[in-house]
Amino acid sequence: MAERYGGKFSPTGTPENAREGITPPKIKSAARGFRSRFLFIAILPMLIAAIIELIAGDLIGLVWELGAFLSLFLSIILLRGGIEAAEAYAMRKVARPPALPRKLLGGLFAGLGVGIGAYAGWGQGLIESIAAGGLATGAFLVSFGLDPMRKKGMEGMNEFEQQRVAKAVEKAEKLVKEMIDAAGRFSDRPLERRVEKLAHAARDMFRTIENDPRDLTQSRKFLSVYLKGARDATIKFADLYQHNRSTNARDDYQELLSDLEESFRDKRDILLLEDRTDLDVEIEVLRDRLKREGVRAKI
Repeated sequence: MAERYGGKFSPTGTPENAREGITPPKIKSAARGFRSRFLFIAILPMLIAAIIELIAGDLIGLVWELGAFLSLFLSIILLRGGIEAAEAYAMRKVARPPALPRKLLGGLFAGLGVGIGAYAGWGQGLIESIAAGGLATGAFLVSFGLDPMRKKGMEGMNEFEQQRVAKAVEKAEKLVKEMIDAAGRFSDRPLERRVEKLAHAARDMFRTIENDPRDLTQSRKFLSVYLKGARDATIKFADLYQHNRSTNARDDYQELLSDLEESFRDKRDILLLEDRTDLDVEIEVLRDRLKREGVRAKI
């Protein structure tokens, strides 16, 4: 079975002994995210040019300018999706490459948009416009990188095991993301950090499952109760806390987060020991707690 390890977000971990691979490269991805947002501003001249063509009554010019703008706009949308998919891939030890190479497609649409703009808007020749589009695609891919193209951490696993582990972690990551998104509505940074701490504990469990896929069978129900319960409680509290900054409700929710996080980490040892009876008992205890808090964990 999987062995315990020390890490920044493991039960006994500290920031100093953080294990490589547990968290994605925050600074690098943040810089790329900023550049992708800046691109929305950079393409505004194309939209302004299209509006000018419309006012002037030049329908052919309008089609060219609008086509260039839409191509560039689509390239940015694809880029942002590609960055998000690449970050999720980097975070996981076991992962499949994204089904759609969004960064590559974004680069191609960027080249198309620049090529159209060079040909119709700047009056360049066809060869020069194609060259400009090619350079734009190359610069785009050099700046933002390519999409992940290979499976990761799946050596020694058959196709069925690969799909089970990857799909289970993808579903669990979705629950964690929904929980963090809901916490973003708190307007309470200390409480948001508590939710992020719980999310780190959940991802520590994901890494355990990825280290040994045999843990997946027992952990499915475990993850379902804990993660769905945490997500539902967070959404419900966010709805309440936005309209009523109740101190009592905040304290109750924070206590629930602490209980969930402690249970998550303590019962992880039960999974490693394969003590299914104790695990089922603890799941029922947590289910009762969530119901008392008004949260329904559907499993």
